[in-house]
Amino acid sequence: MAISTGDTLPDVNLIRLGAEGPEAVSLSSLTKGRKVVIFAVPGAYTPTCHSAHVPSFIRTKGDFDAKGVDEIVCVSVNDPFVMKAWGEATGASEAGISMLSDAGSEFTKAIGMDFDAPPAGLIARSKRYAMYAEDGVVKVLQAEESPGVCEVSGGEALLDSL
Repeated sequence: MAISTGDTLPDVNLIRLGAEGPEAVSLSSLTKGRKVVIFAVPGAYTPTCHSAHVPSFIRTKGDFDAKGVDEIVCVSVNDPFVMKAWGEATGASEAGISMLSDAGSEFTKAIGMDFDAPPAGLIARSKRYAMYAEDGVVKVLQAEESPGVCEVSGGEALLDSL
């Protein structure tokens, strides 16, 4: 069953590429006592993710900051090396967006947002969504019906819901 508003985020680890290599990032530590936006994409460098979803959060980063959001996190079922390179390629890292890997799809599966699209080569990937959480509790969740569109899960749409 998919996560919904009012649910607590699972205590799983995501991965970031740090100075010494891959580092575990505890989701509970990341969200404890903080206001965090998490948006997920089906895949780094894929068309809608690259040209619409990430740019929408780069454009709205300052507006989220003004609303007291402590961190914006992009999650994808890609390895941390790809996420680091993608963050650099899109300007997301420079904008202050954390690019975190869910390489084994543990987080994505734990919240019921996994899907497969074999014809596109996407296996055990994340549905496209955006959420706002306070102290690890989901306050707003906006998921797309189709992975190829970015309407309700874009930065502007989530910002409007806060």
